[in-house]
Amino acid sequence: MSQAKAGDKVQVHYKGTLPDGQLFDSSEGREPLSFTLGSGQVIKGFDDGVTGMEIGAKKTIHIPNAEAYGPVNDEMIIQFDRAQIPADIPLEIGGTLNMHQDGGQVIPVVVREVTETYVVLDANHPLAGQDLIFELELVGIN
Repeated sequence: MSQAKAGDKVQVHYKGTLPDGQLFDSSEGREPLSFTLGSGQVIKGFDDGVTGMEIGAKKTIHIPNAEAYGPVNDEMIIQFDRAQIPADIPLEIGGTLNMHQDGGQVIPVVVREVTETYVVLDANHPLAGQDLIFELELVGIN
């Protein structure tokens, strides 16, 4: 059987959990994830984990945060004056807002803290700073 290698388009079923067992993503009930190995379409640790697998193979991989979404970057946690945010925008802790950069790029941010005078928004990826565990099954190689 052939092994998955850089440049192959692969299809993978997966279940992603945090070290405490909390599920953060899964392909269960959906089509498998399809991507080209080595293309940067998925995080490095996931790409590396699939490389070398054969169709039908299953395995569990542990990805340190440096090979996933990286550590939390404190510079991406920003405190804003409450008055800078329009009153009609709901501010719930854990809620997501979209910020717009000058070039028009949209950046999702998570509301971390809300007071009467300021709001703390976090532009880090929600899984930044987290080690990840994936159960993988390679179901196709093209």
